[in-house]
Amino acid sequence: MIIAAAQFLPVPGDIEANAARMAALLTEAAERGAGLVVFPELALTHYDLDLIAADPTGMTVTDDDARLAPVRQACRAAGIAAAVNAAGRGAGARPTISSFVFGPDGALLTRYDKVHLFGAEGEGERAVFAPGSADGRFTLGGIRFALATCFDNSFPEVPARAVADGCRVYLAASFHDSAQRVAQYGHLAREHGLHVLLANGTGTGPSASGCGLSGVWLPSGERVAAAAEWSAAVPGDGAELVLGDVRDRITLMGDPAVAAIPVQDCDEPLLDVRTAAPELLVAEHREDVRGAFAHLREGVLHRLLAAQKALPDGLRLQIVEGYRPPGLQRRYFEEYADELRASHPDWEAGRIHRAASRYVSPPEIAPHSAGGAVDLTLVTAEGEEVDMGTPINASPEESDGACYTAAPDLSPAARANRRVLNSALHAAGLVNYPTEWWHWSYGDRYWALATCADHALYGPRELRELDGR
Repeated sequence: MIIAAAQFLPVPGDIEANAARMAALLTEAAERGAGLVVFPELALTHYDLDLIAADPTGMTVTDDDARLAPVRQACRAAGIAAAVNAAGRGAGARPTISSFVFGPDGALLTRYDKVHLFGAEGEGERAVFAPGSADGRFTLGGIRFALATCFDNSFPEVPARAVADGCRVYLAASFHDSAQRVAQYGHLAREHGLHVLLANGTGTGPSASGCGLSGVWLPSGERVAAAAEWSAAVPGDGAELVLGDVRDRITLMGDPAVAAIPVQDCDEPLLDVRTAAPELLVAEHREDVRGAFAHLREGVLHRLLAAQKALPDGLRLQIVEGYRPPGLQRRYFEEYADELRASHPDWEAGRIHRAASRYVSPPEIAPHSAGGAVDLTLVTAEGEEVDMGTPINASPEESDGACYTAAPDLSPAARANRRVLNSALHAAGLVNYPTEWWHWSYGDRYWALATCADHALYGPRELRELDGR
């Protein structure tokens, strides 16, 4: 996944204008391959505490505020997520400094209220806002993200808790006034082994000044992208997008966190899609006499039917492979691992296992063998394939990474088609394995991890155990 920090000079107090500017930046970021954009602290109003204090109703928002409609619509239209920082309205008497994270469908993924407010008691932020009480977390594209806002980052326990919670990317919305303050993020990244993205504000107001310099740091502490430093007014709003690639932060199937998910198998039957749901198209080129590949758990099948109904006119789903017997899964995994060993004789066993799990699930946790995963694509009403960027089952090596769902540099048609597929399947309750645009699942361990479920609903089974044969 490509993530971006959006740096621009907001219009003080003009929420409608700033939301429209954010929507335009979201569209531009999506065209450049980004899947998530983070905006600076209080970017919806500009960092002006006096302005917010003078009008705590008009200058505050909730996630469903009509003035945020352009942002939500841009997310849906471009299939991109956004972290918008604003003065948030809640149940208390005072507002909070809040990050509203909207998903690619425009719905709220999470809200984080800044915990550590800047200023002495009764001064600065503490005179206007109430502190939050919980850490900010969300999962998108197989990556666990942490949220923090400006002064939060001065407390080492904040990134330490993020690491303990399994977060791999740390997102900071800030309003720092100097390059020295911005430099702390390199130390934070290196100290905690996190990929860090900073969206820092610009401009001067009654409360503070923002120096820009939004950026991206690797877990090594190396800064790999940076926006311009703001020191004086420039023509326009000085808008700039800073992009970073965090695909190596994806939680892979071989991650211990996936294997640690308990399974409470609900014993749903495996159904043959060809007879149980003939309205779903099943590819005919599988060499499988028994037809195991055309089977799926009942709950998955129902969700695929709902997803197909949500597709635009003229498109339908085509199932390429569902259930995969455990023995066949083991063979696929071992064959791909053998290919990697031959290509990389210097790699140790653990690295081979991790690399293999980008493309083939380890047999002990494989969602296909649980009947919970399906490989599929989009086709026209006549059954003609549409451009998805790569063939199904293209490996990372063969496709130069284009098999990743959020890969950059796709053709406009492929990106649009993936967006349509993602929207329909996400809405139906399935989750994607981010290294394979075609792989979706429900009820398996990876689904449980991605949705924070207590346990998986399906575990690996033999076909005869669930269909009576």
